[in-house]
Amino acid sequence: MEATKLLDAKGLACPMPIVKTKRAIGELETGQILEVHTTDKGAKNDLSAWAKSGGHELLKHEEENDVLKFWIKKG
Repeated sequence: MEATKLLDAKGLACPMPIVKTKRAIGELETGQILEVHTTDKGAKNDLSAWAKSGGHELLKHEEENDVLKFWIKKG
């Protein structure tokens, strides 16, 4: 999936992945995609809830070598 911006939040504990995601998505235009990489296991629930509440769309998520990857489309 082609992302407009990549956010590396690996090694950060909650709530920092959400804080950095919020800041990064604020820099994007509506419809653009932010790719987030994190090692925080709580991010799966946190990011999906945050995206929904903010009017964004969680397009896809996957786990690869203990890294959670998310693609969020700005609403």
